[in-house]
Amino acid sequence: MAVATSPYQEITDDQKAMTEMVRQFVDEQILPNAEHYDAKDEFPAPIVDQMKELGLFGVTIPEEYGGLGLDLATYTLIVEELSRGWISISGVVNTHFIGSYLLMKFGSEEQKEKFLPKMATGEIRAAFSLSEPGLGSDVQAISSRAKKEGEEWVINGQKMWVTNGLESGIVFLLVKTDPDASPPHKGMTCFITEKEPGASENPGLTIPPKIKKMGYKGVESTELVYEDYKCPPENVLGGEEAGLNKGFAQMMDALEVGRVNVAARGVGIAQRALELALRYSQERSTFGKPIAEHQAIQFKLADMATKVEAARLLTRKAAKLKDAGERSDLEAGMAKLFASETGKEVVEDSFRIHGGYGYSKEYEIERLYRDAPLLLIGEGTSEIQRMVIGKKLLQRHKI
Repeated sequence: MAVATSPYQEITDDQKAMTEMVRQFVDEQILPNAEHYDAKDEFPAPIVDQMKELGLFGVTIPEEYGGLGLDLATYTLIVEELSRGWISISGVVNTHFIGSYLLMKFGSEEQKEKFLPKMATGEIRAAFSLSEPGLGSDVQAISSRAKKEGEEWVINGQKMWVTNGLESGIVFLLVKTDPDASPPHKGMTCFITEKEPGASENPGLTIPPKIKKMGYKGVESTELVYEDYKCPPENVLGGEEAGLNKGFAQMMDALEVGRVNVAARGVGIAQRALELALRYSQERSTFGKPIAEHQAIQFKLADMATKVEAARLLTRKAAKLKDAGERSDLEAGMAKLFASETGKEVVEDSFRIHGGYGYSKEYEIERLYRDAPLLLIGEGTSEIQRMVIGKKLLQRHKI
């Protein structure tokens, strides 16, 4: 039996139960505390500990490795709810989720047995890293290198914008192993680099102080500086024989699910902004009546709610296609583009409805206004999404 939410989408009873559990957790533990951690830019350790107990770090990890074994569609529902509370919380699990996806799809059995059980419990958290200080969205231009010296790979290079860079225990790292490859992406490999969680100095790896940001507080974003970092061959994702120079394709596959994840975050923050606008517009009065009774405000609310629902449906469609093993690169790009832009637009409309109070830190919408822009650039900018969508459309409809 399924519970219908629209003519185009259904969620199962199990998904509904999971969503309600996470929503209650968000209402009771995240929303009342988000302002505190945001103001201090402090890692929300007590909230993360509760997330471990709820099994949220192992949502998609198979039961045989200690996870819940749920699908991407269910995970997007969870991410939407977490982001409704605070997108920094969804950031804590997002890179971890992508790391587990890489392991589940491309990892060797030995790698799965070594890492997935501890990842499922949250004992170790994962990060992944493509970006570098000078390359932006041009992933093929990465300059970080790994060179085989004896039995080990030696990694050198600087990475940027690594979410969970300090507190993670493993980092899925994309570097060049064949700098002369043509095209360049055929010479890239993904390494599973291990480190001590919370330690800024590791053998061959230095983590500078976290980057100070406009929003997205509480979860750290860092640089990673690799200097003669030694990595054993068994930590090549998939094993040295199977995984060497396959890293670009592996990471692009993972980014596809990452884009669905970011889309869900856009839906979540937009949903919260809509809730705040609906409440405030009925509490605030001007010219003798609640502002919700003014047509100008009703038009804004109508557009906001319509965008949120459209973004939600695009996101769930992309997730379901991926779960079914079908091509979803186009759909993931569409979902990420529309939902992230919707997040920004709905938050701004809610901000406008709040008027001068929206500019005050006493109101929650101020935090959302600082957080929403992250979604426009994370996991590929809106401009990159449009390039991807256009290219994929032409490929699918070639004459």
